[in-house]
Amino acid sequence: MILRSETPPAPGNLPVEEPPASDRPTSAMLKADIDSGATGDKVKAYDPGLSQLGTDDEAAGHSPSHERIALARKTGSAPARVQRARRTPGANAWVVSGYCVVVGGVGIVLGLSIWLV
Repeated sequence: MILRSETPPAPGNLPVEEPPASDRPTSAMLKADIDSGATGDKVKAYDPGLSQLGTDDEAAGHSPSHERIALARKTGSAPARVQRARRTPGANAWVVSGYCVVVGGVGIVLGLSIWLV
């Protein structure tokens, strides 16, 4: 395959939307904040993990309270300027194709000029 796909394989290609505000947020909502790009840490893409966020805490008998999760959601969200600046996957998909066209065109021009001389 000459050009690779910019779309991640399943389940990484699943759409992730930012969860709504809640009085009793869950660790799944915090993970959805991260996966949706609301924290500004990464682009909007589903991140399949072996164990979901908060699973280790629950297994240890100390599940996070709703207040702590709400605080993490509030302090972890990126400022509006960072959220506007983030790019979605595939926004620059034309770069690879454009590079191949330019390199191929230069090769053809050089090959024809050498052949004609």
